[in-house]
Amino acid sequence: MEAKFLEMISEVFELEDKTIAMRDTFRDYDEWDSLTRLSLIAEIDDVYDTVIEEDTFKHLTTLGDLFTEIQKRINS
Repeated sequence: MEAKFLEMISEVFELEDKTIAMRDTFRDYDEWDSLTRLSLIAEIDDVYDTVIEEDTFKHLTTLGDLFTEIQKRINS
């Protein structure tokens, strides 16, 4: 599941030629902007059928944090 998640992140951020890791702070990617943020939220909804509210999303910093939050929501 983690590999699928990282693949999704690569697609949303258009990072196909860059190695990414769960410890990466996604907001530090050069590609991070308001459009990417909206695309990421929409893709999470499409792929995982879950919505992360803004209050929660703003506290997530790493890809690992985001992955953990998604897992928590789909496993409950």
